[in-house]
Amino acid sequence: MAGDRSRSRPTRHARTPSTRGEHPVVTTPVRIAVAGTHSTGKTTLLHRLEAELRARGHAVARTPTSFAAQAADLGFPKLQQQSAECTEWIIAASAAASAQATLAAGVVLIDRSALDPVAYYLAALERGDRQPPASASQYLETLARAYATGYDLLLATVLDPDVPLGDHRDRDLDYRAAVDAHLHRLLDTVPHQKVRNHPSDLEAAVQAAVTTVEKRAGR
Repeated sequence: MAGDRSRSRPTRHARTPSTRGEHPVVTTPVRIAVAGTHSTGKTTLLHRLEAELRARGHAVARTPTSFAAQAADLGFPKLQQQSAECTEWIIAASAAASAQATLAAGVVLIDRSALDPVAYYLAALERGDRQPPASASQYLETLARAYATGYDLLLATVLDPDVPLGDHRDRDLDYRAAVDAHLHRLLDTVPHQKVRNHPSDLEAAVQAAVTTVEKRAGR
């Protein structure tokens, strides 16, 4: 029926939190995304989150980190040649992996948010002095922000220029900085917590994740 949106809108069914042994069990999956340009501590943060949550008895799954590489294997242009179509594919593939992970775990850690590929795309356009149709960028930004509303917590690392690039990373420091700038502009309208290159920020991010998960678990 026209105007009946309930048929097309997915419903998240909340269930009563249960316990297994001495640990709480999350019955409605919690999605925690980590965003950031390359070599800003995302992997370190994800390892800490996973270890802390597992230690508290939560089943944790992580999405793959290789969607950009998979896109390249399919034939999409990558890195500073990234296209709008490649960006759309990465967003959709990451979202599908996140949804699939909820079948096996109550907590899903998402390595790179839906906004990340858009930031990489915009930085690639800037560095290559390319001017695609404005509608393409608007569509991708809208799509990414829509997916981001499904995150229970979004942690965004902040570039520290003094931190060296990791192995097998694009060596263009200006490109890395451009990705960081575009990402944090996109984040302006999305609730998130910044994670700077400082131990106190890392601990605050871990605590935010623990609080988010255990609140859902009813602790």
